Amino acid sequence: MIPKTRIVNLPVYEPGKPIEDVKRELGLTEVIKLASNENPFGCSPRVKETIVSQLDNLPIYPDGACLELRSALASFLNVKEEELIFGNGSDEIVMLLARAYLEPGTNTIMAAPTFVVYKTNATIEGAEVIEVPCVEGKHDLNGMLAKVNENTRVVWVCNPNNPTGTIVTEEELIRFLDQVPEHVLVVLDEAYVEYVKDDAFPRSLELLRKYKNLIILRTFSKIYGLAALRVGYGIAAEEIIDKLNRVREPFNVNHLGQKAALAALADQEFVARCKAANMEGLEQVYAGLDEIGVPYYRSETNFVYAIVERDTKEVFQEMLKQGVIIRAFPQAIRVTIGSKEQNEKMLAALKAVLAPAKQ
Repeated sequence: MIPKTRIVNLPVYEPGKPIEDVKRELGLTEVIKLASNENPFGCSPRVKETIVSQLDNLPIYPDGACLELRSALASFLNVKEEELIFGNGSDEIVMLLARAYLEPGTNTIMAAPTFVVYKTNATIEGAEVIEVPCVEGKHDLNGMLAKVNENTRVVWVCNPNNPTGTIVTEEELIRFLDQVPEHVLVVLDEAYVEYVKDDAFPRSLELLRKYKNLIILRTFSKIYGLAALRVGYGIAAEEIIDKLNRVREPFNVNHLGQKAALAALADQEFVARCKAANMEGLEQVYAGLDEIGVPYYRSETNFVYAIVERDTKEVFQEMLKQGVIIRAFPQAIRVTIGSKEQNEKMLAALKAVLAPAKQ
């Protein structure tokens, strides 16, 4: 059997290690996972009630058009129903975008570091991947513009950026969009939008009216706490949505996910409480990192990107032994903001792990 040449050496995506695996491997009784930016406060109680009420529908295929969720979300966002597409997480919409717009002979532009799924899907489709290094954790939009040419089809802007947690402001984004050629699709990935505090963050839904080459991605996996059910969505001009639907698999969003997302959307008080708790957690983690002497980027998300002087894979392994799962990157670690108690444990573990290097 002969697979596509371009996927042979493609890195396999590595999710955060499961808690039970770490317990078993290391013989630990208590482990916390702060690696995958999940909501430590769970999901709305309404979601759990809704799921239980839907268990008799498991033998039935889901609504392939997500009609009920589509109507509710369109009303919530004040957009047309035809301007929405739903996916098995926003990851699937990234895949659909690559499938619809990228092919050999085209190129796509993204920041580095940013969400790795953009590069993976572009590589699978045979497109050239152009990475432009971040500057102090932020997208270098001018550098990205300089790389655009007649073969460019998609530019990815992760805002706030994963893994650095920084943002592109509205002023910066508009200046960028004004210079992007009309044949280039700009993907604005706003998976963490509900956590943002900075007033300079783009009012992106308003920009859709002017920029027809823009699509916004969002998800129910983060602040809504539905990561296990995989419901993401995109908002764009009807022409773009039409193209994505042509390459979308039928029944791609499961029934429980659709109903859970409806219930989650209706409980904005829960979302507000999670945002407030996350803001407190960020300040707690900032203070702890300052005390340890670890530099970091201030974040508009539910995670912090901290630059450590030690080998990050080594730090990851040592943190595991302390019962804390984090995410390692080449120059930094990324830690999800947890509950107050989880943050305390993470900071104590990090202090213990890094202490030998500071002696």
